[in-house]
Amino acid sequence: MALRFDVLIIGTGLAGQAAALRLAKTHKVALVSKRAVEDSASSWAQGGIAAVLDNRDSIEAHIRDTITAGAMLNDATATRFVIENGRRAVDWLIDQGVPFTRDQAGYHLTREGGHSARRVIHVADTTGLAVQTTLTEKIRQQPNISIFEQHIAIDLITGEKLGLADRRCHGAYVLDSASGEVLTIGARHTLIATGGAGKVYLYTTNPDTSTGDGIAMAWRAGCRVANMEFIQFHPTCLYHPQAKSFLISEAVRGEGGLLLLPNGNRFMPRHDNRGELAPRDVVARAIDFEMKKGGLDCVYLDISHKPADFLSEHFPNILARCLELGIDITRQPIPVVPAAHYTCGGVVTDLRARTDIAGLYVAGEASCTGLHGANRLASNSLLECLVFAEAAAKDIVEQSDGDLPSLPPWDASRVSDPDEEIVISHNWDELRRFMWDYVGIVRTTKRLQRAQNRIRLLVREIDDFYSHFRVSHDLIELRNLVVTADLIIRCALQRRESRGLHFSRNYPELLKHARNTVLRRRRSPIRRP
Repeated sequence: MALRFDVLIIGTGLAGQAAALRLAKTHKVALVSKRAVEDSASSWAQGGIAAVLDNRDSIEAHIRDTITAGAMLNDATATRFVIENGRRAVDWLIDQGVPFTRDQAGYHLTREGGHSARRVIHVADTTGLAVQTTLTEKIRQQPNISIFEQHIAIDLITGEKLGLADRRCHGAYVLDSASGEVLTIGARHTLIATGGAGKVYLYTTNPDTSTGDGIAMAWRAGCRVANMEFIQFHPTCLYHPQAKSFLISEAVRGEGGLLLLPNGNRFMPRHDNRGELAPRDVVARAIDFEMKKGGLDCVYLDISHKPADFLSEHFPNILARCLELGIDITRQPIPVVPAAHYTCGGVVTDLRARTDIAGLYVAGEASCTGLHGANRLASNSLLECLVFAEAAAKDIVEQSDGDLPSLPPWDASRVSDPDEEIVISHNWDELRRFMWDYVGIVRTTKRLQRAQNRIRLLVREIDDFYSHFRVSHDLIELRNLVVTADLIIRCALQRRESRGLHFSRNYPELLKHARNTVLRRRRSPIRRP
């Protein structure tokens, strides 16, 4: 089936929804969601949105904190652009009706690791969910937005793939996961807002949808990808067999939570003079060190010294979830471990969210704007989503509409139903395990090379499977995960220093000059159809 829209948005997290709402007044928008519209990494965000909202804070302080956390790899222009537009982005959410938590002074602002001031506006400890719920209600009421739930994008349609002289993106092929039908969705403008790639690792705080789809599609289409070695491991994921991917917010440490060994002793002051308020990469490495040194399954985060009423007010979701698992955070510490949390690198974009391919935009975690550098400052992610969603929408509105070329339907005439789908599950499991073992918090060149050897084998197997059998939701995700894992490893092998989130035992020193790791595609992707 062939469909045509003014704008195709792939992904329904904060970046995708914010862009869709801004464009719906003037454009017909197709909004593609792998699951329900509400299911995204944005809805899992607990902490909040960092912005300068207090007279005692300043733009310069927020910029300084962001660049310090980013180990000086941040793009100065992009960082200033995002932070200077922070207040307007938050005001837009307030206008949409997001019920941010208030106190006697107005909106309550919390402080998180790496921040020198209280500047994180939030909705208790479920900010992402509250934002998504508010925007989703508006999305579903917009007549100009066509929602495609339970649909997954397979690949972008570019002039190169059509044999045209232009390098423009003309839409995408999209699989209806329920029926198995592949839709051809044409659009003059396409925005990728698919989020990160946390599911490339065995342990992650991300939802199952975070499989690097947008990054992989843009790479296959010919976009540059940068800084993929910088995978942020959140220091505190709840350690419990029934607590899949449950995050213990940065704000718990921001409000006085202490990290403890099983014997009750603090350890962060030995690793950094900022203690529990050190940036995430420092805290994650410290926990990893202490766990390996002591042969520990986990460490503990203790906030029980705070009044129960305070915890109930500020962390109701964390309190409730822990209670369900038999952990009363008002009386006992929380068992935690690090887990893959955020992809700081991604598709290279400019300040209007434009990529190397005309008509193709990327916003949110799938992008590399230069804001995060070598490590994302806590609660800058939702801010980036908002600012670049607005930038992309503004640029799209300013473009003159042109004609779409004739787009061929998806060709499944030369493929058959898969005979051994167990190959997909086995490869998925192998990939996530060796990425965790060899490309984790602390790396060595030998480990990275081992991972690269295994990736090459998986790429050949999966490409062969993709070429001969009908596409499925799981196959598309696996194909994208393998591409994304390969990009992470290639970037990590190129960086011969330890900076931010990338720590190498072979290159423990910091180089004098901070440089981005930029990858360019050298060969054409498999053409299908």
